[in-house]
Amino acid sequence: MRSPFHSATFAVLAAVVIMTMPLLPARAGDDDADYRAIRQAVQNGEIRSLSDILAVTRGKLPGDVVGVEIEHKHGHWQYEFRVADNQGRLFEVYVDAHTGDIERIKEK
Repeated sequence: MRSPFHSATFAVLAAVVIMTMPLLPARAGDDDADYRAIRQAVQNGEIRSLSDILAVTRGKLPGDVVGVEIEHKHGHWQYEFRVADNQGRLFEVYVDAHTGDIERIKEK
């Protein structure tokens, strides 16, 4: 069972991430075209918003989200979360941006 502190931490972190989403660079680059492509993909229903993905993955991640990127590779959108656990380990968690399914977890 997770502590109330963990839930509060997640809620605060989620709020910060959601508020700063327009500032997060796509892996392909930092130009306006990347941001327009991401925004268009969300509007077209191609991908889910970051807030939706965070809600779907809540409780399924091996720790707290400390960073996030979104990338489009080989015709596939994917969120990449950097997650830190209570023991100080760092993970990369790859999430399908359309379904919210966790595709892979890799310890760094």
